[in-house]
Parts: sequence; structure tokens; C-alpha cells
Amino acid sequence: MDITEFQKRGKEMVDYIADYFKQLEKRPVYPDVEPGYLRPLIPDSAPQEPENFEDVLKDFERIIMPGVTHWHSPYFFAYFPTVGSFPALLADILSGGIGCLSFSWAASPACTELETVMLDWLGKMLNLPEEFLAGRDGEGGGVIQGSASEATLVTLLAARTKMIRRVQSENPELTEADVMSRLVAYASDQAHSSVEKAGSIGGVKIKTIPSNDKFAVCGSALKKVLHEDRAAGLIPFFFCATLGTTPCCSFDRLLELGPICKSLSYYHKIFRYGIPLTRRFRSLKMWFVFRMYGIKGLQEHIRKHVKLSHEFENLVHQDERFEICAEVTLGLVCFRLKASNQLNEALLKSINEARKIHLVPCHLREKFVLRFAICSRTVESVHVQFAWKHISKLATDLLKEC
Repeated sequence: MDITEFQKRGKEMVDYIADYFKQLEKRPVYPDVEPGYLRPLIPDSAPQEPENFEDVLKDFERIIMPGVTHWHSPYFFAYFPTVGSFPALLADILSGGIGCLSFSWAASPACTELETVMLDWLGKMLNLPEEFLAGRDGEGGGVIQGSASEATLVTLLAARTKMIRRVQSENPELTEADVMSRLVAYASDQAHSSVEKAGSIGGVKIKTIPSNDKFAVCGSALKKVLHEDRAAGLIPFFFCATLGTTPCCSFDRLLELGPICKSLSYYHKIFRYGIPLTRRFRSLKMWFVFRMYGIKGLQEHIRKHVKLSHEFENLVHQDERFEICAEVTLGLVCFRLKASNQLNEALLKSINEARKIHLVPCHLREKFVLRFAICSRTVESVHVQFAWKHISKLATDLLKEC
């Protein structure tokens, strides 16, 4: 493909994506395929000769699209909101086209410096303390990680390294292995599984702190475990607070936990580098989105999702067959039938098999719970109303069979 054909095909691809979004509401949100469906549809090895663009795109629609779960669909209410927007897509094109890789300042100065500035922009939007920001002297600052799981691992490793050095400086006779065997990290019993995974990769113990009746960790619960572990000769070094848990979007009591954790906080310069040495120009997406939405536009987007989640919550409250299982704070509603776990599992199965909307579950204590997450950028009240009518009808049909 030369530059002339690239220019032609690039315009066609933008048209294809635009048409995809225009028709997205008509596509089944959840694919009707079985595991292993794709392998028989494509050759066992790459072609010896080049193939043309038209055939590749036709096969994309024929082979790939049937197996796609459409996260941008207004009927997608599973997992969490996606990060797609038109400004972000345009920035992705630029990032891929420029193709610079930032493993040092000299490798691509703009890539390195824009990321630093964009993280400061984000920090100010979140009203973080000044010491969290890089500013002009570079004392604080952040770095874009590939995922929340990666960010958790990096912070845990940084805290682990700092604590090992601190303990060894005070006790030179101790080896790194001696210190490692006594280190212990903490997280809520509602924390994402990636926290436990980070502990496994980091080779340290992870203990869960019991959450309260709102599924949040309080300062008193953390204090109790810290006291017990210190008395047992362990070395607490890390606590992963969660602001919006995956199961139910609960918020740990940060104002209580912060002062307790202050003595454990060492997010050291290691944190700023992250795991990958080679980095894409990802901050372009932030720059485009922040500028083309503005803070007010982003606030309006979040508030719209919160409003729609409360609209769904009110619909659930109006049906005495259902219950709300956790406080609704942002764009997630946890609900279930006032019935057995088995019946709720059957309801979720019928919802997803119908492929009109897509939901996923969670477990809150002993309860099997359905999660209704406002996700799509294009979701409106009409889609929420449709989803509730669909869920209500399937519940009625299911209860008739019992």
C-alpha cells in the first residue's frame, strides 16, 4: 500500500467507522457465537502473497464483526464505560501515524512533555493537592499506565522497594529476603482481583480488610488489622483504597484512611517510570479530548450518566419484585429479584441470551446481583426505559415458570 492508496483507504475507513456508529443501535449488542468459532473461518497461516484491502474489509465484516461485543452500543450495560469518543479516535490516528516511541526525553520530547502536562491537567481537574503535580519543577506528576491493573502493580512494586530500603537502612543485618517475608499489603474485600494479582507478582502477602454494610473500608477496620499485624512482627507497607469498586461502585472512606496510610505512602520515583520502557503517544488522546470537550463538557457527560442511573434505580424501586443492593452513587445500579441466587442467575442468562441488552453480574456478600452500568456515550433515557421493560418482561416470564 503506497501513500496514495493509504489516503484513499484511510478516508474509506473513517466512513466505515462513521457508518458503524450510525448503525450501531441496530446491531445485536452481544454476539451469537460459540468459543472457537473464529479459527475454522480463517486460514491456518498467513498468506504468501499480498491481498487487497477490499477483501480484508469484507472478511472483517464477515468474520470479526459477528464475534464482537459492541461496547459502544446504547444497549451495552455491562462492565464499565468505554473510553471512546470521536476526538480520541482522531488522536489515535495521529498517534499511530506519527509512530514515535518515548523511552527517553530525547526519543520524542513532545511525547514525554505532553504526558507530564496532561497528567497535571487531570490532577487539577480532580482537585488533587499541589504535591501530586509536576508543575514546572517536576517534583510530583504522574504517568499514563496501560490499565488499572498495571497501575496497581507499579504502585505496589514502588512501595515495596522503598520499604525494603527503609527497613534495611535501619537494620543492615536483614537481607532483602528477610524483609520481603514480613511485608504485607492490604485492600478491601471488595477490591478488584488485579490487586491480589499484583501481590502475587510482587511476591508479597495481600490481606483483605472487611468492608462495612455499604461495602466500604473504614479507618477503624484498617487500624485493627494494622495493629494485629505489627504485633505479629509483620511490616505493613501498602494499602490499595478503592474509589468506585468494580462490583458496586462503593467508595472506601478516604478521609479516614488517608491519615492512617500517610506513614505507608512511598510513591517513589519508580512509580513515574512504569513497567514499559517504550511508550506510545497516548497523551495526544487526553489533549484532544480535554480541549474538544472542555471541563464543562466532561462534567455534563458524567452527570448525564449519573442521572440515567438514578432513573433506572427509580424504575427498580417501583417494582416490588426487585431490590436495590447497593447505594447508587455514579453510573452503576446493583439490583436483583427478591428471590434465590439461582433465579437471579436464570434471569441474567435469559437477558443475555436474548441479546437485546447486555449485563454482567457480581456477588455482594452471599447475594448474586445484576449490575446495570450506564456505559455508552450515546445512551439516552429511551434506552434505559427499553432495558427496564425488557428486564421486567423476562422476569415475569421466568416467575410464571416457577
